[in-house]
Amino acid sequence: MQAPTLVHVDLEGRRTGRSHRQVWAVTALVTAVALTGCVVAPTAPAYGYGGDITASVAPPAPYVETIPVAPVVGSIWIGGFWDWEGGRHVWRPGHYEHARPGYTYRQPAWRPGGGGQWMLHRGGWERR
Repeated sequence: MQAPTLVHVDLEGRRTGRSHRQVWAVTALVTAVALTGCVVAPTAPAYGYGGDITASVAPPAPYVETIPVAPVVGSIWIGGFWDWEGGRHVWRPGHYEHARPGYTYRQPAWRPGGGGQWMLHRGGWERR
């Protein structure tokens, strides 16, 4: 028994068509390809700024930042700090963030390490 077909007539009057099985297979393939970019995967909450860093150069003195008025009630000021990027210190300016219930913010801090090295403890949000 032959599968049912979708029949069309072209401009010259010839009958053309595809079987339902072929149409379904092509539709399934196109749908599968289209959905490959639609994967939803949970991620771990990113409350910090990465791992600790070691540098051979002491950080400069912190900038004195003028703290602007909070944009939203309940926001907290996160002070700026010297980061280490590309073999040099880079200032990361302060900014406001929404308070996170059950968490406290630990400011990044440079501390002297052994052998003339400096350690940047990244800080971030910590559970109380």
